[in-house]
Amino acid sequence: MLFSDYSKYKDKRPIISFEIFPPKTDRGMDNLKNELSQLATLGPDFITVTYGAMGSTRDKTLEIASLIKNHFGVESACHLTCVGATKNELDIILQKIYDAGVRNIVALRGDPPEGEKTFIQSEEGYSYGNELVEHIRNFELRTGNKNYFGIAVAGYPEKHLEAPELGTDLANLKRKVDAGADVIITQLFFNNDFYFDFVKKVRDIGITVPIVPGIMPILSAKQIQRITSMCGTTIPQILREKLDAAIDDDDKARDIGIEQCIQQSKELLARGVPGIHFYVLNKSGHMIRIMDALSEDLQKLRV
Repeated sequence: MLFSDYSKYKDKRPIISFEIFPPKTDRGMDNLKNELSQLATLGPDFITVTYGAMGSTRDKTLEIASLIKNHFGVESACHLTCVGATKNELDIILQKIYDAGVRNIVALRGDPPEGEKTFIQSEEGYSYGNELVEHIRNFELRTGNKNYFGIAVAGYPEKHLEAPELGTDLANLKRKVDAGADVIITQLFFNNDFYFDFVKKVRDIGITVPIVPGIMPILSAKQIQRITSMCGTTIPQILREKLDAAIDDDDKARDIGIEQCIQQSKELLARGVPGIHFYVLNKSGHMIRIMDALSEDLQKLRV
């Protein structure tokens, strides 16, 4: 499916998708291929592949996205950021993505370099996500293939860390959608109220594209504390207390995280979300348990 194919979101709701990241080593790549063989059996509608820091895994991103689509038979999406890329380099990357048969892009500004608090624009590059979306759409026009990419952008239910307040962040989101984005995928959150409040505010400013909640199953208490500290996501007090008690026990933390994810997802599905995007952290075992627990809910909704 393409992000731009709204009919799939309307007629085949809810859309289930996964996100993985490129490993840094050959051994990690072999492990990922084994995990992908399991993830593919869970029937996701698409799998997205992230970039590394400063675009360091750019080639692996496309390699894995192509593998997902052409070997495992699952639609895929490449992440693409403004980090470390000139406008000409973006054109080259876009052509490579197209030539590989990948038709979906998650367009992001990208994170500041490690140790920096602010984003640094590359020479002859861009500083904002909306500029990247506009560049992709202009690339399509220049190459005579209008709208051959589906484009997803990020939304932040608890506000982007760099935004001074939510209103500014929402205005930035609208610029990305107005530039040509087809769908919004949210940053992770653990309190569904944040998502539904966010959707209302987004609709109030005239954005109509699907808003897909992004959910991260917890695999380790220390890991999720590190991740949430970097992105500003709130861990509810009750969940935090459970994780604190499992700070040195990853098996216990994983069980807590799986139960949290199942209950959070069930509520989201019951309230009519267009889909769920799971940040799976390159593992399949917990997703097998989660998808099994959600199978009846999904079946009822897809009848």
